[in-house]
Order: sequence, then C-alpha cells, then structure tokens
Amino acid sequence: MRLGIIAFLLGVCVLQRLTVLPSSHWCWLAPGLLAAAWRWPPLRPPAMAGVGFLWALLQASMALQHVLPPAWEGVDLEAVGRIASVPRDDVRRLRFVLRVDRLRHAGHTIPGPRRLRLSWYGRAPRLQAGDRWRLTVRLKRPSGLMNPGTFDYERWLFQHRIDATGYVRDGASNRRLASGWSLDRVRQRLVERLRRALGRDRNLGVITALAVGERDGISPAQWDLLNATGTSHLLAISGLHIGLVAGLAFVLMRWLWSRSLRLTLRLPAPKAAALAGLAAAAAYAALAGFSVPTQRALIMVAVAFGGLLLGRCRRPADSLAVALLLVLLWDPLAVLAAGFWLSFTAVAVILYGMSARVGGSGVWWRWGRVQWLVAAGLLPLSLVFFQRLSWIAPAANLVAVPWVSLLVVPLVLLGSTLLMLGVGLGGWVLHGAGILLNLLWRFLDVLAAVPMAVWSQQAPPLWAVLAAALGGLLLLAPRGFPARWLAALLWLPAFVALPPAPGRGVLDLTVLDVGQGLAVVARTRRHTLVYDAGPRFSASFDAGEAVVVPFLRNLGVRRIDRLVVSHDDRDHMGGVNSVLRRLAVDDVLAGVPEAVAGVRARQCRRGQSWTWDAVRFRVLSPSSSSTLNGNNRSCVLRIDAPGGSVLLTGDIQADVEKRLVAQVPRWLPVDVLVVPHHGSRTSSTAAFVHRVSPAYAVFTTGYRNRFGFPRPVVVARYRAAGAALLDSAADGAVRFRIGPLRGLGAPQRYRVAAGRYWNRHPVHR
Repeated sequence: MRLGIIAFLLGVCVLQRLTVLPSSHWCWLAPGLLAAAWRWPPLRPPAMAGVGFLWALLQASMALQHVLPPAWEGVDLEAVGRIASVPRDDVRRLRFVLRVDRLRHAGHTIPGPRRLRLSWYGRAPRLQAGDRWRLTVRLKRPSGLMNPGTFDYERWLFQHRIDATGYVRDGASNRRLASGWSLDRVRQRLVERLRRALGRDRNLGVITALAVGERDGISPAQWDLLNATGTSHLLAISGLHIGLVAGLAFVLMRWLWSRSLRLTLRLPAPKAAALAGLAAAAAYAALAGFSVPTQRALIMVAVAFGGLLLGRCRRPADSLAVALLLVLLWDPLAVLAAGFWLSFTAVAVILYGMSARVGGSGVWWRWGRVQWLVAAGLLPLSLVFFQRLSWIAPAANLVAVPWVSLLVVPLVLLGSTLLMLGVGLGGWVLHGAGILLNLLWRFLDVLAAVPMAVWSQQAPPLWAVLAAALGGLLLLAPRGFPARWLAALLWLPAFVALPPAPGRGVLDLTVLDVGQGLAVVARTRRHTLVYDAGPRFSASFDAGEAVVVPFLRNLGVRRIDRLVVSHDDRDHMGGVNSVLRRLAVDDVLAGVPEAVAGVRARQCRRGQSWTWDAVRFRVLSPSSSSTLNGNNRSCVLRIDAPGGSVLLTGDIQADVEKRLVAQVPRWLPVDVLVVPHHGSRTSSTAAFVHRVSPAYAVFTTGYRNRFGFPRPVVVARYRAAGAALLDSAADGAVRFRIGPLRGLGAPQRYRVAAGRYWNRHPVHR
C-alpha cells in the first residue's frame, strides 16, 4: 500500500513540473489504471503513478478553466458576489476575496472567474464577510514577479484558487445587496473584538494569528526574531496546534467519559474521546477559516482518530501513508506548498527516529530527541525552501513549542471563546497570554543574540539535497548501524556546492523583474554590483527584500562590492534599505547621495571607472559640473566585457540623452541597453537610439502598468533600429552572459525557462 501511495505522489509531482498541460481527455484512462493496479500487483507502482498524474491533471485543468480570459483585462466589469474572507485593512487599501456569483460587461455574462482577490483603495466602506455586493471592478489575470530564487506569487494564487486580481472602481453603482452569515463573518467579529480587548498591545498580531490564523498584524521585527530562532511555525495554525487541541480534547473527554459507567457501556471512552478530539480539531480549523494548512492537518487528525473509531489498529507508517493519500485526493495542488513537504517529512522523521529505539525514557529526553530529529531531518528541505538554517532552532523550540502550545494557545482559545460569548473576563485572559508571550520574546532575544545564529546560503542542487537526505537517514539510524560517520560527508555538498561563478573576463548580467521599477545585478568572477533595488510597494513590502536579496542568496552572494543607486525615485531606490540591512555592502555610489539614508554614499560622477576581473565599468553621467535635477540626475553606467557591452541608464530623459550624444558619443554604442525610463515618451529620442544602436533593448515595466510603458512609439523606434526587444513584464528576469570566447550569448528569459502551466505565458507587444 505504501509503495502505491508514494507512486501516486510522484505522479502528482510530475504533473506540477509541466509547462503546458496535456489534454484533460487523458483522464479517462484513470479507471483502467486503477483496475490494473488492483488486479496485477507488479503493475501497481507505475499504474498508481499514472493515476496520480491524471488526478492532478483533472484538478489543474478544472482550476485553469476559471482564470480570467485576457480579453477582459483592464475593462470595467460588474461583479456580483459574496465577500469570502476577512477583509484586511493596511491603511492604504482594503483587501478581500470575492466569491463571484455573476460577472458582466455591457449586459453580457463573462464565464470563468469564481474567486477574485480585490483591493479597495481610498475611503472604502466597512465590509463584512458574507455580505453580498455589486461592485465595478477592473481585473487582470493572476500575475507576479518572476525571478530565480524568489517567491512565485502566481503559484500561490493558483493554489488558493484565485482566478483574477484587481481593484474596485469608485462609483455610485457599488452597493451592498444583502447581508449574510458565513464562517468568515464569525472570524471577522472575533478579530474586531480582539482589537478592542487588546488595543495597542504589541502581541495583538500574534494572538490574532493564533486565534484565527490572520497573521498580517505581526510586526516585521517579530517575524525577524521568529525566523532567526526557527520558531515561525508556531504562529501557523496547522498540524502542531490542531494536533495539540485534538490531543487535549481527547485526554479530557476520555477522563470525563470514563467517570460514568452508564456512558462507557453505551460507547467506550476511547471512541468518545476520539470523537471529541476530532470535533475540537474541526472547530479550530474552522476558526482558522479552513486554510490549506489546516485542511491538511485536519485530514491527518481524522486518519489518526478514524482508526480508533473503526477499531482498526494501523501501524503509524501506514496511517501516515493513508493521510498522505487523502490529502492528495482532497487537493493535489497541496504539493506546491512548502508546508506540505515539511509537515509530512517531520512526522516521518519522528516515526523513523523514535520507533523501536533504546535510550532514555524521560519526557524531556524524548522531547529533546524529537527537536533534534526534526532539525536534522528537515535540514535539506529548509535549505531548498528558505535558503536559511537556524542553528539555535532546536534549543528555541525545546522551550518555545511547549510554552506556546501548552500555555499560550489554550489561553488564547479560552479568551477568544469568552469574548465571543460576551464575557469581559476574556480580555484579562488574553492579556495573560500576552504576558506569557513577552517572556517568550525575552528568551528568543537572548538566543538570537548568539553569534552566527542563522546560516544563509543558496539553495543546493538536487543531487546535493538527495545526498543530504541520505545522510540524514544514516545519522538518525539506530546506534550500531554501520558507517553512520558518512552522514557528515553526505551533508557537506549541500553547504559547499556553490553555483558556478563567471570566469575571468565574463560578465553575468541579470535585469530583474521588479514590476514598475529597476534592479540589475552584474557579476564578474569575484565581484558583484547591484544597480538600483526596485520599488517599495508598501510599508512592509519592497523589491529589495522580496527580489534582490533572495536572488543574490540564490547565487551564493553574501556581499555586494558596489551598490549603485541611480537616483531618488522610489521605483529605483525603494528596496535599497532592505538590501543594506540584509547584506554587507562595501561601497555605495548614488546619483543623489543625500537620499540614501544610513550609509555614506559617494556622488556618482562622469569619469569614475574601475576594472573587476578584466571587466571595465565607466560612469558617463552626470558630469561634475552638472546642475541637473529629478530623473536627469540618474547615474548612467557603461560596462565593457571582452565580447560585449551594456549601458544602464536609470530614468534619464531627452536632455541628458542629447548631452551624451554630444559629449561621449564613442561610449554609447552597446550590445545591451536597459531602456531609459522604462520606455517613456520623454526618453529614447531618435538620435539617442540611433547612436546606441543596441542588439537588445530591455524594458523594465510592470504588467499592465498604469503608465502604459513602454510607449508604442518608443517600441517602434527600437524595433526600427534593429534591436531585439525584451520586457521584464513579459519575460521575467532577463539574463545575459558576455564573455571573451562566445561574446554575447542569447538572453535567458526566466518566465520562459522556468515557467509552469499556472504561470502567465509571455506575450510581447
């Protein structure tokens, strides 16, 4: 059975690696494969793999049918539906999910979208989950930034069945049609009561996360501390907390039920306790809105208690396999989430490391061993998913897990229940949970202060991950198992296998996809230059944190030799502070030095130049006598490698382009041009384009940006000059490799190279 379920899992995973889905008509083969697996055991593994593939194909095909058609992007549409989430207010906007009943344009019904993720900017009315609204909306297909080593937002939207994103248009036609009850409405009311009870308590966001799974209120400083100590999983309502609540309900009900002879004669105490545990787990999952992690945890709890209710005693490994199969049948897209792999691997590692072992019998010995098993067993996956390890995580979790699970969570649930019942004592109980959390923060602060508490690096290659997994099995094998010392050797490649660095005289240049903004990374054999760091999207989200830093870590880069900040527009320097905070930066060169806070930046001036590993860098603008302002203060940088050249122009406009053509004409012709000002009509004059005459022109724009960049007249100008056109909105990150042997190679477009069937496919103008 277990082998067949693992084969089913492999089939599901193979489907998720496809760029384009095959026809869903192949799904009719599934019944025949199931029959073959049942009748001929030798064929069971390949047959079950085929069934898994086809089941995932069916679910993926059904999900893609509801994605917004491209023809309806950017058009005013009338959406009628119910609010299907707790609205989230981040000051600038109100964000919520609308479950669509009807979507129309000019009286015609538009088929497809079922769930929309919408933002209401400005003065939005108070929205209640469950209410039915008619809204005028503008939508676009699920779209995110595409860069190596960064979060795939499009995958996240697909996994959560979001068929389009967009915003509400202001107008008199927006109105509430009816009020309605929903589970999310109950959760929203609890969130509001938590806010009233706790006020400005620093732990409001944490307590809200533990109560209803809404984690937006957790501060960045708290997240940093949790990540540094490997305890961020404690704030996710998933397997740990749902299992704890189910276990506590089981123990309590079994004790109470066994007190009554009459009740035990009607139903054995263990079965009554299993029903209570299952009900408690379902209630907590409902409180968390039946999110994807809670669905997975609830299925695992149901399998554990189901065997007890049915009177069938399964081996733990068989129960885990059955839970895995049920999770995949319920949602084959679950394999796209890191939590799926971490939760099942953690349970498997604990079973492997704790079953039939000789050792200490004390509670703390066993608990300490569990922490060691989880830390060692999840090491390869932690590097793959997070590119980060916390060496102090076992020690932190040894205390933090029971502290949060046995003390904080019960108080949070008790206080939340009392608040929902209108009992004022609930606020005092929640303040007690806050006091316990404050003590935990102090403990974690001490651990986080340990030098080198966190190890960050690139994600290891697949072969190194497999070697580390084998090393984990050896390390956690029973005492006396031969060659356990090989575990250290098998783990070593995961830490030392670095991506290949460019050779001498080779320039590796990547124009990152940061939306409407700019960020470029130029690498030579031993040096790294970052030109701009992209925009700041909100108070808690910027391209430096979300794109530039993860991309550099994915390459194994821990230090930036020179950060060039072209000028002070927020779409170019919005992520600079995050880059400076997360990575060591040796030198900062800026068009507007006073705009770079926290470091001593040097003024970018024409004539500055340096050579790294036979690659030459030259600043062409602004000049030392320049009185330019605004976009024209952009630092213009030319890079020459044996075999090709690049020009980075920031947001210069026609005036500076004219000066460059007149003053430094011999330095303008290049092979790769990052187009000035994202393709605005105020830049890319005919004389400048003719003089530069690039082989490739790269536009850095946001998908369906409100400025209409790049402008058609500018696109036509570069096309007439013979340039091949690339656009980060269509292509994702664009990488060029320029070297003395092969010259300028063909660019690598990340959305093409790494895109999956759920990703938006490249469409060029």
